[in-house]
Amino acid sequence: MRLHRNLCFAVIDGLTLIFNEGKYADKVIQQLLKRDKRWGARDRGFVAETVYDIVRWKRLYAEIAEVKEPYDRDNLWRMFAVWATLKGIKLPDWKYFENTPLRKIKGRFDELSKIRKFRESIPDWIDAVGLEELGEAKWTKEIAMQNEKADVILRTNTLKTTKENLQNTLADNGIETEFIKGYDSALILTERANVFVTDAFKKGYFEVQDASSQLVADFLDVAPGMKVVDTCAGAGGKTLHIASLMQNKGQIIAMDIYESKLKKLKIRARRNGVHNIDLKVIDSTKPIKKLYNKADRVLIDAPCSGLGVLRRNPDAKWKLEPEFLDRIRGVQQDVLQQYSKMVKEGGKLVYATCSVLPSENQNQVNAFLKSVAGASFKLVKDKKLLASTSGFDGFYMALLERKA
Repeated sequence: MRLHRNLCFAVIDGLTLIFNEGKYADKVIQQLLKRDKRWGARDRGFVAETVYDIVRWKRLYAEIAEVKEPYDRDNLWRMFAVWATLKGIKLPDWKYFENTPLRKIKGRFDELSKIRKFRESIPDWIDAVGLEELGEAKWTKEIAMQNEKADVILRTNTLKTTKENLQNTLADNGIETEFIKGYDSALILTERANVFVTDAFKKGYFEVQDASSQLVADFLDVAPGMKVVDTCAGAGGKTLHIASLMQNKGQIIAMDIYESKLKKLKIRARRNGVHNIDLKVIDSTKPIKKLYNKADRVLIDAPCSGLGVLRRNPDAKWKLEPEFLDRIRGVQQDVLQQYSKMVKEGGKLVYATCSVLPSENQNQVNAFLKSVAGASFKLVKDKKLLASTSGFDGFYMALLERKA
């Protein structure tokens, strides 16, 4: 591979924004890809994948390059040189790469790869939490998998098409997919492609959604005609899946504290042909109290650490702080206590997270069941998904039923 100066400059600019200004990697990459209209798919792919790679392995590369935060541009070029050297890419004769110690880089890599926190490029505190909660063997496998590149998974919108028809439609556009056993609506891309430019996407035939995430709506056990509340709907990936399972019949109330996210859901719902969703901003306790004892089904896709989806959000491990984890556990129990009151007798509740930590998952459910609010509920079943065993995102989901 030959390095091109303008593409490398884009990478360095992107890393500056992510590491030094706290910008989100996905948003930065979206901006970078609009920088030069002459860039082809390979150029854009290089910029996006290189930025994500260096973000993912930041701690390891910084340790090898012997640089510390905040990183100036010279520091970032040194980290870039480490990335290129370990990838086997010949460094061009540019001033940024003068005196790059190639042999030392490979030696330091071999040395640091014996230590998990460097090998998997994670902060000490995350390594300690994972080790404490999952144990040595399980955590070692899980954090290694979280550094693998995530597959692109599609969820068929069954309101508009079938999985088989979607597969054929995409194949006509040169996009090959495969079915995933045990996932009714999922297709996995055999090679990465920009699916958002296809007519199939514009017509609402599918959404991009990880296979593990697709299990949550199924877990909720909905049926056409029900009254369903999605309490932490966000931009609505699971809301739209619920709507398709309900065949657009009944009522879905999609709630979130962020109005901006619900506006995105409104746009997505229109594209998906979904018309049984009511949007509610949680700006006080009133919207919740109005629904007490009214819902057949309630989904709490709770805010969490996101430690099950680091493959998709590698910059999250550098933004996470121990204080946030402590705080979010309190939020999780609070939403369980409050939002569970919307479930009517005989109704069901799903508590879900995209974390692999028991303290955010089964421990929260157990604490809830022992509380006054949880006394009227029973655990029907739960599912713990590790990326290292499923091959997809790490997720947790618990189905609770309110006793009649």
